[in-house]
Amino acid sequence: MRAAILSFILGFNYFVGAYFGVMNTILAILLAASLVAILRHIQRIKYSPIKDFHASPHTPPISVLIPVYNEEKVVARSVTAALAADYPLFEVIVINDGSLDDTFAILTEKFQLKKIDRVYREFLKTKNVKGFYVSEKTPNLLVIDKERGGKSDALNCGINASRSPYFCSVDADSLLEKDALIRIMSPVIESSVPVVACGGVVRVLNGVKLKDEITIQEIDLPDYRVILFQIVEYIRGFMFGRVGWNTLNSLLILSGAFSLFHKQTVIDAGGFKVGNVSEDMEMIVRLHRHKLTQGKPYRIRFVSDPICWTEVPETMKMLARQRRRWHGGLIQSICENREMLFNLKFGTIGMVIMPYYVLFEIIGPLVEVTGYFVVFLSYIVGIIDVRFLMLFLTLAILYGVFLSTAGIFLEELTYRRYPKWRHLFRLLLYGVLENFGYRQINSVWRFQALIRYLCGNREWEHVPKKGTEDHAKVRTA
Repeated sequence: MRAAILSFILGFNYFVGAYFGVMNTILAILLAASLVAILRHIQRIKYSPIKDFHASPHTPPISVLIPVYNEEKVVARSVTAALAADYPLFEVIVINDGSLDDTFAILTEKFQLKKIDRVYREFLKTKNVKGFYVSEKTPNLLVIDKERGGKSDALNCGINASRSPYFCSVDADSLLEKDALIRIMSPVIESSVPVVACGGVVRVLNGVKLKDEITIQEIDLPDYRVILFQIVEYIRGFMFGRVGWNTLNSLLILSGAFSLFHKQTVIDAGGFKVGNVSEDMEMIVRLHRHKLTQGKPYRIRFVSDPICWTEVPETMKMLARQRRRWHGGLIQSICENREMLFNLKFGTIGMVIMPYYVLFEIIGPLVEVTGYFVVFLSYIVGIIDVRFLMLFLTLAILYGVFLSTAGIFLEELTYRRYPKWRHLFRLLLYGVLENFGYRQINSVWRFQALIRYLCGNREWEHVPKKGTEDHAKVRTA
């Protein structure tokens, strides 16, 4: 029995080593693909006729949908920024999803709302709408007051009310740069294949100095370590994670904070699924499923230059809630579309991408958390030698340092949103430090989400927004 146990533990050590080796190889391929794609994109946008799109009759109108629930601290800023977008024809639709605070009162006072009668076609079933309101000072703003139904229900309500062929979902704590809409629409206009969804880069708003609440005046880094770690994560995730998958037309995730969708395709696919804790990812998976079932060509794109700034949690407690929710949403989205797994009908998505997410994203925290414990314990009791331990640390930690710093250098090589040399050195420092504790804590949170999901817990863990009035890192000049 003792020999069998030792053999099992040794075998598990080898499995963990091989697991990290395969995962790191895939990430290296994504990094290389991202570097090539970003350099090509930089060259292409130098000659892209973005300015011509403003005057072109072929530029489609956009409906900007902002679902809000108890967002009194941030709603005015977000809506004002959306209304200031540099785009030829667009409307902003704010969906007040049964807020219990002063969200609706602030909107009414800020934008001088008045109630109107409006034709409302319910393409997607939603909770009851209590009223439609337009602004006396801003003609392209519509506010919908409805019963509480959740974010997915609010987005579906906005889709029903929208009048444009495309809509852009924006979180209430997000801040769009003025040219973000025209840039995220560019792939749609330029593509010869229908683009049914497109995502853009999301950056951390905490630490940014604002002018008039909506204009980026100065980009700086905050003092809080938990925010700096998240900035590194966002850079790495967007600069080579999503860019890499985009080259394979295999994106399964676009950020709900800033994504563009073709409205009719979303309606045909059934709209956003109510009850899903990660409605943005579930929608992307279902769009793949819908279009691949039809057998029609399509693209889901990610572009690395449109910028949306969003608030991130400032405490470990709130960050834990967010990460558990994200991972639970990932698990839920994959499980609800599990018939796509290893199904030739769904091509690369079913045979490669979804299995990758199951093996290295969903199960990854379980392997990582148990791997650290078993490998170090095995070394202490003498089951493995120091060479294997060093190999494991190289694969599990040092390669993570390389990926983090590589993502930061990609950012520096291309867009340089953090322009000062001290920004670069500080981000590189935290790119190293995050692999010695912070990443492991993240894995524990994701492991907790896996256990909670298996135990039937689908609770939405709310993360309150701080807004500009707090001592948070969003400073107003």
